[in-house]
Amino acid sequence: MNRHADLLLTALAPAVWGSTYVVTTQMLPAGYPLTVALLRALPAGLLLLLLVRQLPSGVWWPRTLLLGALNFSVFWALLFVAAYRLPGGVAATLGAMQPLFVIVLARLALGSPIRSLAVIGALAGLFGVALLVLTPKATLDPIGIAAGLGGAVSMALGTVLSRRWQPPVPALTFTAWQLTAGGLLLLPAALLLEPALPPVTLLNVTGIAYLGLIGAALTYLLWFRGIARLEPSVVSSLGLLSPVTAVLLGWALLHQDLSPAQMAGMLIVVASVWLSQRAQRVAPPLVTTNTRA
Repeated sequence: MNRHADLLLTALAPAVWGSTYVVTTQMLPAGYPLTVALLRALPAGLLLLLLVRQLPSGVWWPRTLLLGALNFSVFWALLFVAAYRLPGGVAATLGAMQPLFVIVLARLALGSPIRSLAVIGALAGLFGVALLVLTPKATLDPIGIAAGLGGAVSMALGTVLSRRWQPPVPALTFTAWQLTAGGLLLLPAALLLEPALPPVTLLNVTGIAYLGLIGAALTYLLWFRGIARLEPSVVSSLGLLSPVTAVLLGWALLHQDLSPAQMAGMLIVVASVWLSQRAQRVAPPLVTTNTRA
């Protein structure tokens, strides 16, 4: 499969993640972020494990636990803290710093060169997301800001390490391991920190099933597949498409306003993604060290 097809398939993941806000607010009970994250990750991971019927071995146990924590449990927990303590625009803008963090971490962990075009693309994407979601009334909370930045660093490090540590198994198996690990790590936090869910409705079950099967199992399969085939900075730049999808769905389904500034932000985000791809196309291919055991 060629590079363009890999890019399109990988881009489907953040495009679908952009629907999380609509599904969560319209189909799920409010006030249970850790429980929802748990139900999103663990059942999907266990279902995939039943399909692949293969567990990690040797060094892949601690690596899978670390990647599950970085990509799911720590990332989602900090994401929800930021969402509760900050306006959505501020939280999304902090999350848009992830491509910059990936560029730096890829240099440290993979020896990937820092290319000026990739940095410009990441900064442009940050500016585009700010135009898209930030409002003049946005307030700042130190804990929320720390959580937002921590979540971006967690996902960035998870992306880079997922590229560095490529196990000798298919992407479906690697996804099953990480989703299950992330869900198991979320289990004690959800049980200790949140009350039991109220009686669930068919709408709740449908929303959870969508987030688990489509928003986690399918999308992260595409995401980890993309990480294995594409440069980390390219993959992380595609994550900027998530707020674009969220704003478009809010406009189309929830009748939210779409201002000229937001439309300009969308165009800048798309241009930033193109710049990030261009930065890799004009440079020599990245050679990484895949550590297998």
